[in-house]
Amino acid sequence: QVHLVESGGALVQAGGSLKLSCAVSGGTFSTYAMAWFRQAPGKEREFVATISWSGGTTYYEDSVKGRFTISRDNAKNTVYLQMNSLKPEDTGVYYCAGDDMGGAHDYEYDYWGQGTQVTVSS
Repeated sequence: QVHLVESGGALVQAGGSLKLSCAVSGGTFSTYAMAWFRQAPGKEREFVATISWSGGTTYYEDSVKGRFTISRDNAKNTVYLQMNSLKPEDTGVYYCAGDDMGGAHDYEYDYWGQGTQVTVSS
């Protein structure tokens, strides 16, 4: 069974930075496309970023382009999300997801973590 555990969420002031991590166990991490999604209070879960199995291809939601960077270390079975220039609207629970194929929609992912809270104060 594939197990994903996110960490790194915190309360941060606007303009600050955070780096989220997602450790994956129980599967073949190096073959999975990985992604980050987030869910703000009262809103649906939305796509943030995705990375191919090799790390060679990344794709971002428009509002985070230039501020967030997704990366992975296949030797450590870990995917990261570096978040810079944080805004209050980035507040939410951030989820890590993995799948053999991946994409920009949550229904395309079979494996999910429990989420980590990011709160950006103004």
